[in-house]
Parts: sequence; C-alpha cells; structure tokens
Amino acid sequence: MKRVVQLAAVTAAAALVLSACGDAPEDDATTGASGATEASSDFKACMVSDSGGFDDKSFNESGFNGLSAAEDALGIEVTTQESQTEADFAPNIDNLIASNCNIVVTVGFLLGTATGDAAQANPDTEFAIVDSTAADADGAPIELPNVKPLSFNTSEAAYLGGYVAAGMTKTGTVATFGGIQIPTVSIFMDGFVDGVAKYNEDNGTDVTVLGWDKDAQNGSFTGDFEDQSKGQQLTQTFIDQGADIIMPVAGPVGSGALAAASDAEGVSVIWVDSDGALEKPEFADVILTSVLKDISVAVEDVITAASESAFSPEAYVGTLENGGVDIAEFHEFDSEVPQELKDKVDELRENIINGTIVVESPSAP
Repeated sequence: MKRVVQLAAVTAAAALVLSACGDAPEDDATTGASGATEASSDFKACMVSDSGGFDDKSFNESGFNGLSAAEDALGIEVTTQESQTEADFAPNIDNLIASNCNIVVTVGFLLGTATGDAAQANPDTEFAIVDSTAADADGAPIELPNVKPLSFNTSEAAYLGGYVAAGMTKTGTVATFGGIQIPTVSIFMDGFVDGVAKYNEDNGTDVTVLGWDKDAQNGSFTGDFEDQSKGQQLTQTFIDQGADIIMPVAGPVGSGALAAASDAEGVSVIWVDSDGALEKPEFADVILTSVLKDISVAVEDVITAASESAFSPEAYVGTLENGGVDIAEFHEFDSEVPQELKDKVDELRENIINGTIVVESPSAP
C-alpha cells in the first residue's frame, strides 16, 4: 500500500512506540532502567551508547534491552550515558567510572579507542564492548584483561537475507547501503552480496546489487548514523535505478529508507540488528525480514557473569551456530514468500552451520 511518510512523522512514531515499551534512559541516570529507586545489590552495571542513542530501534537499543534484562533478573543498579557525538564517548565513560560502576558496557565499533583508553587507566573496572574490541590511539585492536569484546558474524545472517532478496525481487535489482564505512557495517553488506550471488548461481538468474562492491570494498554510505533524510534520499536514488528491495545498515538512518519504501509501490526493506517488524510495527508492511544479531542476550550474559565474579575477557562471537545471528520471520510477507524459498534458506543455514558453506568477509570477527 502506497503512503506518504514524512521524516518528522517517522521520529514521532518511533517516540510513541518507545514510550509504549518504557521510557528511554536519561543521561546520568541514577535509577534503574525499570524505574527502581534502590538497587537490591551493591553491583552496578553501566552503559554508554553510540551517537545513534538508545532509542535507535537498532544496536544501541538492543544493548540497552540487555542492560534492562540484567537489572530485572539480578536486582542490580544500572546507570547510562547517551552519546550525541563521538566527542562524548570518553567523557561519558569517565563519568560512569567516577560513579563506581563495576562493569561498563560500551555500544559500538566507534567506541573502541575510548574503551581501550579507559580500561587501561582503570584496571579494576571491567568493560565489555559491543561490535568491537578495545583499540589503541590509532584504532588498532588490543587485548586487555578487563575488556570483553562482544562481536557478531553478521555476514552469515546477511547471506540468508541476500538470498531472500534475490528470490523476492520483481525488478531483478536490489540494493544495500551503510551509515559509516566501518567493519561492523560492511560485514552485513558483504554477506548480502554473497547471498544474492548464491541465488544467481543456484537459479541461473542475474539479480544485480546496487550500493556495494565486495571485491573493491567500496560502495554507498550516508556518512553518519543520525540523518534520516540522507537515508531517504539514497534509498530513493536506488528506487529510481530499479531496486525494489533495500537493506540499510545505518542505525536510525535506516528509518529514512523505510520512509522512502513506504512512499513507493512494491518496494520493501530488509532491516538489520533487531526485528524491524516488531520494533517498528508502523512499517511492518514494508519490512520483508531483518538480519538479526542478539546483542541483548550477549550483554545480559556478560553482566551476569561479572556480577557473579566470573568475568572473562575471552571474546564472544555470535554466529548462526550459537544463535547470535539469524534472520527474522517474514511477518506480513509470510504468505508472499514461497515455501521453496523458505526451505532453501533453512538448508543454507544448516550448510553454513556445518561448514559446507563458508561465508567470508574481511570484516569478520
């Protein structure tokens, strides 16, 4: 169904959905994420967002959901700091350390250096970082005894998403784009391109992917994770070039893709990180599926371990095999996706798990 959606309405709708699920966390929060005024434990877990904020319906919000789940399950105290720009990362982490956090979870690849600096300066504080490792001043990964990396091999799940896109396109053209060209973004795009190529190989088709050249490792990026208008404009460009299925890997910028798809006929979106049809039900009619990474469970697990004095710096990598990544149900598109395609996706998932198919990406953790 064609409908015109303005970006302001997108933002307002997102706010309404979030308020229905619970209030977004405030900076310098002194109460728990569920509103408790006193913690039933002397353990304190803290979190710093990337610049997309905790209500991004994507990776930041998934991290916050894990923090909230740990608070509810363990009765611990939680505190959050929401970043507006990259300049906020280090001060936000320092503020949490000053408030005597036992563990600080930083959400996003871009916080790697700030996390590494803080962890080295505060060896008695434990850290976990989502989508990255601790990094030095040059951005190079470093291993530290008090930092646990939480990474996800999303190329495996995006491979399935690309296969579905190729199997569902009516125009023979699909597209993907990113917010910022960093490994945790391009890894999705690598898997998506390979999934489309696999469909073409299996079916003798020639579905084209716009927006990413895996071999050259370059493509289309909006340059940030905040400006939804850029996502809308870039998606419209892809639509004008014939793409009818688009996968944005851009946090809140992806809402612009949803707006453009909603204003077009026969265009759908593959969401990433969380289940878009559930997180953004007002756009469920244009969300074909979602490439998932279960950040919330990984965050809850590391906080639980830390609260039990069982913290380990050993890296966690979410895969199809351990359930850390996958694709979502088709929701409103379920009746439109042929059973043969569904069965093939299940077969591909098992083949990736058993090693018959190896999905490769230079950005794989």
